[in-house]
Amino acid sequence: MTPFPWEAAMAFGLGVLRLPPTEFWRMTPRELAAAWGAIMGDRAGPLGRDEFNGLMERFPDGR
Repeated sequence: MTPFPWEAAMAFGLGVLRLPPTEFWRMTPRELAAAWGAIMGDRAGPLGRDEFNGLMERFPDGR
């Protein structure tokens, strides 16, 4: 099991959401995940090669 990513959670909650520490520590992980999804999207990681290639085909660079 992967440990909870506290550094990333704190960076997002305190830095991106600009929550005061007391409000951040009152949030549940589910509430923090909902805020993350609302702001960052619900993606759970980087694009895979197939997804990247599909985007390149759909949105090619100008020539």
